[in-house]
Amino acid sequence: MTEVAFHFNAPDKLAYACRFARKMVCLDKRLVITGAPDTLVSLDKMLWHMAPQDFVAHCTVQDAPELLEASPVLLLTDPRQARHREVLLNLGDAVPQGYTLFERLIEVVAAHDDADRQCARIRWRQYAQSGHTIVRHDLVLKEF
Repeated sequence: MTEVAFHFNAPDKLAYACRFARKMVCLDKRLVITGAPDTLVSLDKMLWHMAPQDFVAHCTVQDAPELLEASPVLLLTDPRQARHREVLLNLGDAVPQGYTLFERLIEVVAAHDDADRQCARIRWRQYAQSGHTIVRHDLVLKEF
C-alpha cells in the first residue's frame, strides 16, 4: 500500500517542492510532482533558476519520450503518465489520480493559506477512509 505523508506548514509550497526534489535526486530517488498546470509551469521556472550547484534535472510531458524515461524528476498534471513510480509529490487541491501506483505520496500543505489547509483536510480524510496510515511532518518543528 502507498505510504502517505503530509508535510504541513510549508512557508512556500513551490520553494519546498524545489528543495524536496533536490533531496530526492541526492538520494537517487525518482520523483513525480503533480499539480495544476499553472503551478507546474511556475515550478518549472523555479527549478531552472536554482543556483548551478543546486540544479535539479527535470522535464515535463511535452519533452521527448527518452527525456521522460531518463529524468529523475517529472512535472506531470497526470502522474499516471510516469513510467517510474517511486515518489509522488502532490501540489494540487485534490487526491491525485493514480497515487496508489506509487510507493510514497507526499502532500505539501501551505502554512498560511486557509483554503489549501481545508483542501488538505479533505484529502487526509479520503486517504484515511481508504485505509492508509498517514505520517504527519510539521515543517515548522523541523526548523529547530
